[in-house]
Amino acid sequence: MASPLSASAFLDALRDEGLTVVEVGDWRHHNRNHKGPWGPVHGVMIHHTATEGAARTVELCRKGYTGLPGPLCHGVITKDGTVHLVGHGRANHAGLGDDDVLRAVIAEKALPHDNEANTDGNRHFYGFECENLGDGQDPWPPAQLAAMEKAAAALCRRHGWTERSVIGHLEWQPGKVDPRGFTMAWLRERIRDRLK
Repeated sequence: MASPLSASAFLDALRDEGLTVVEVGDWRHHNRNHKGPWGPVHGVMIHHTATEGAARTVELCRKGYTGLPGPLCHGVITKDGTVHLVGHGRANHAGLGDDDVLRAVIAEKALPHDNEANTDGNRHFYGFECENLGDGQDPWPPAQLAAMEKAAAALCRRHGWTERSVIGHLEWQPGKVDPRGFTMAWLRERIRDRLK
């Protein structure tokens, strides 16, 4: 069980890991906390945006859209490897997911197959949206993959978590496919090696 990092500690963790970070608007106070608690946090969730174009993607993740107000994550990782901070606090990114998966993340054990959506993930996960069409064909540039690895590792390092605290949206909520184009097992191996 961990309390969420303060906005300053979150920013410092990312920069200490060697990331280029852009602060977007009043990200430190942009959240959905009026809809429910944020924390305790137990892990990091990775998504793809199903969009293209960095500026458009960042704005969408900051503002949201009809039926799903922003922020839609805490940080947007664009194709050039920049992390754009758009929110701090509860964000509309994880939705309802499987309580068995949450228990496995907390215990840092192998993930079970997600087969139900009965637990509030927005409360328990940091979220990074990563600019990609999500069609399995859109490339993931090396700079972006490195930034995803570093961002997840930064939070794991600050909280004392292992790579098993990093999951994909597809591992949390039945019917989700993101991120598509690489496996989370592959990304977790990179995170594990970075944390050594």
